[in-house]
Amino acid sequence: MKTRKLLPPLLLAPLVVAGLTPTVAQAASEPLSSVATWEMNEAPGASTMLDSSGHGVTGEIGSVVKTGVRVHGAVAYRFPYGAPNKTPADTPRLVTVNSSALNPGGRDFSVTIRYRTTHDFGNIMQKGQHGAKGGYWKLEAPHGKLTCLFRGLVNGKLVGKTVNSGVALNDGNWHTVTCLRTATRITMTIDGTKTRRAYGTTGTISNRVPMTIGGKVNCDQVKITCDFFTGDIDRISVDAG
Repeated sequence: MKTRKLLPPLLLAPLVVAGLTPTVAQAASEPLSSVATWEMNEAPGASTMLDSSGHGVTGEIGSVVKTGVRVHGAVAYRFPYGAPNKTPADTPRLVTVNSSALNPGGRDFSVTIRYRTTHDFGNIMQKGQHGAKGGYWKLEAPHGKLTCLFRGLVNGKLVGKTVNSGVALNDGNWHTVTCLRTATRITMTIDGTKTRRAYGTTGTISNRVPMTIGGKVNCDQVKITCDFFTGDIDRISVDAG
């Protein structure tokens, strides 16, 4: 009888089924629920940023921000160029949302944004800022790399973790980025394909400062720069556990 040669077992790669790839939200300890969704597709001249989630978390649009801008197949808000340290501070460049629902507290918390820019600076959005009691979170773009920071209280002390995109995203194309904060890490997903992580706790975050889009609210361009964002934003959503 002829002896058969046994082949070694195959090393199987993890199976990823189209349409069933785990999402960032599914990586949270519990399913996340919508806090607010801003489609940012209001007509030109709009002064109110509407919340399509049904929770009524509306925002006030500064007079310098251009709404109803059609760009690269989308309708978006345009934040015109403004030097990040030029005086005087220019509050009408911001969109502000005053809601305590945008405080993560100790919950799993995620922010998803679709944006485009050709500049290498700017605070894109934040709730609170350095020096704010109760911690803060923000998305900014130093050197064109999107950076996500959560800084909260752990046993009475502020502890922060940061994760960035690893590559510059200021190529003028639309990019969709989700930043998820859980009890043990921050996870950033870029355009649904690239994942970056930073491990560690970021504690409890709760402050009374309005959430701003386009820069800081407490700045004077002398001691504290406003770090204005220049570019277009198409959509933002916030979810929490």
